[in-house]
Amino acid sequence: MARKKKEPEKNSKNINTDGIVGLVGSTSEQAISETLEINYMPYAMSVIVSRAIPEIDGFKPSHRKLLYTMYKMGLLSGKRTKSANIVGQTMKLNPHGDAAIYETMVRLARDNETLLHPFVDSKGNFGKVYSRDTAYAASRYTEAKLESICNELFKDIDFDTVDMVDNYDATMKEPSLLPTTFPNVLVCANQGIAVGMASNICSFNLKEICDTTIALMKNPEHDILETLPGPDFSTGAELLFDEATTREIYNTGRGSFKLRAKWRYVKEGNLIEITEIPYSTATEVIMDKVAELIKAGKIKEIADMRDETDLGGLKLTIDLKRGVDPEKLMQKLFRLTPLQDSFPCNFNILIAGMPRVMGVGEILTEWTAWRTDCVKRRIFFQIQKKEDRLHLLKGLERILLDIDKAIAIIRETELENEVVPNLMIGFGIDEIQANYVAEIKLRNINKEYILKQTRASSQLEQEIADLREILGSPRKLQKVIIRELEEVSKKFGKPRKTQIVYNAEELEPEEEEISVPDYPVTVFLSREGYLKKITAQSLRMSGEQKFKEGDSLLLSRETTNRAEFLVFTDKFQCYKSRLSDFDDSKASLLGDYLPQRLGFEQGENMVALVFCGDYRGFVLFFFENGKVAKVPLSAYETKTNRRKLTGAYCDKSPLVKAVALDADEQMAVYSSDGRAAIFSTAQLNPKTTRNTQGVAVMTLKKKAVLQDAVLLKDSGIVNESRYRTKTIPSAGSILKEEDSSEKQQTFDV
Repeated sequence: MARKKKEPEKNSKNINTDGIVGLVGSTSEQAISETLEINYMPYAMSVIVSRAIPEIDGFKPSHRKLLYTMYKMGLLSGKRTKSANIVGQTMKLNPHGDAAIYETMVRLARDNETLLHPFVDSKGNFGKVYSRDTAYAASRYTEAKLESICNELFKDIDFDTVDMVDNYDATMKEPSLLPTTFPNVLVCANQGIAVGMASNICSFNLKEICDTTIALMKNPEHDILETLPGPDFSTGAELLFDEATTREIYNTGRGSFKLRAKWRYVKEGNLIEITEIPYSTATEVIMDKVAELIKAGKIKEIADMRDETDLGGLKLTIDLKRGVDPEKLMQKLFRLTPLQDSFPCNFNILIAGMPRVMGVGEILTEWTAWRTDCVKRRIFFQIQKKEDRLHLLKGLERILLDIDKAIAIIRETELENEVVPNLMIGFGIDEIQANYVAEIKLRNINKEYILKQTRASSQLEQEIADLREILGSPRKLQKVIIRELEEVSKKFGKPRKTQIVYNAEELEPEEEEISVPDYPVTVFLSREGYLKKITAQSLRMSGEQKFKEGDSLLLSRETTNRAEFLVFTDKFQCYKSRLSDFDDSKASLLGDYLPQRLGFEQGENMVALVFCGDYRGFVLFFFENGKVAKVPLSAYETKTNRRKLTGAYCDKSPLVKAVALDADEQMAVYSSDGRAAIFSTAQLNPKTTRNTQGVAVMTLKKKAVLQDAVLLKDSGIVNESRYRTKTIPSAGSILKEEDSSEKQQTFDV
């Protein structure tokens, strides 16, 4: 509560605690919570409900008022008129000012290229959605009318399909929603910022949305991803497809899509042309960022960059310096500039006046229910009109019995206002029918005309019966909606503009392009994951290797500073790195902790480390279930410096060991129940896919698992013939004491 004030003297002035000068008695005590509830909450709700958040028809109030005004002006079929005229007429419904109304029109215009299916057929300069600085011309210079697709917005509006409400001063009626015959809410891109919430809806391809809606109506369990692979933007570009992310957005209505510019290399001029950019950025933003990177010395491959956008469309041109690889440069630009950007989704829509964040399936279900209600209202309106017409024709049939009597009644009636009552009495018809008969022209009072009119009554009765049958059958109502969706799809459907790129590699920051020195090093890896890279000179001068208490050496390897290695984890992931990323160490230090340096996930553990060499060999994956997968090392070679590869190996059984070999070798495998087997890796066929399940090498008894695998030369087995097998899988033989007397050593990989 506000503090109590001392009562001031009568008629004197005072200054309240907010510093506002006023007369005595003009202020009163009020709790801050009450002030928010009375003053702020109505404003917040007004912004949410009446301004910023779109409704199920896909429009905000400003869009709806503008389009309805243009419809009432006859601009659906007439000629274009000055935009200023449209803006002025719209102010009868929208009192927010001419500037705001014209900005709304600009966004809906064809020439602005904001929408996949624009609603305003424009003429003149309406700016471009992909340009931040290209200003649109004033409303007095441009002209506009409605596009043909607006027929699908207003087709049923005169059939009482939606509620008509008063405008702001109650002098006109306007629709609360537009009865769209297709799910425009997901076809028309929309963005709005309200109070405490926002909405950001991406656009989808009209044909794909119609197909998805039809499929969901026929089968509620339909997989949306089969008919709706992703959004479609008016600026084109490429969509980097990620199934998990897409399904999450489709289910929850939240998430973000990754978009990437389209480009081509022109060899003749040694230049790159960018022809499509992500919907969420602008050409000036991209050029400013590139200029900033060039100035900072982070990009040295570009000789010049200019905007060559003209009437033919968007085009950014990059002149390359001699010897520059265009592919590598574009990968760098994608990583450092908005040429690759994200579109955040927030499918927040007003349903019955309440904001709701919904997935695509839920939105289409809500739209179908709303559209069903619109169709029901249309059919009911048609039935009412036909019944009214039939009622008049039934009265006309009575007149047919005796036309002369009707003429006599009218002729003998002295007062005009008694004609209708006398006809009612004479033929037993009601006032509406009598008025209709009394208004018939003299030339039409003949048998031919009356028979022609009454013949239509049987047809009307049949039409009414058919309409009532549709109204009472959910299945037939569904067929009506599906037929309309198919017609819209056929008439207005377009090929998708945004190309979907599957299996796109995720870009990771590359190291600075400086010469990495190459020199001999020895690598030591402990069982807990500590790695040390020691130079030859330091190794000669060092003493015993230091490890944490309880830790010990897992492997050592002589290699070079530029060598690359792969770390496989128990989460079926692989982390790729270079020894040059690690500082030279000493024997007296613990070294670098790999899980931390490589960014392991919570609870993720290292299983194996292998060196890549020139990627000409292969990796053997030994699984607990006795299977071994042989995968070429080239499967882990990437064009970009990716540091993390998901789905690195098969997830059907836990990984015991991973071994990299340059050529086929003899291997010894051991099971947990004391058995051993020897086989040749030449018996295994290499598989190109990383997640192959492999081939069974060892037949295991119940509860037994494959426990270890080593090169035969390092196994310590004396009697090799006892364990050798010509065919796989093999159960192996019980390991004799003499074959296990020597300690098995972990070989270098």
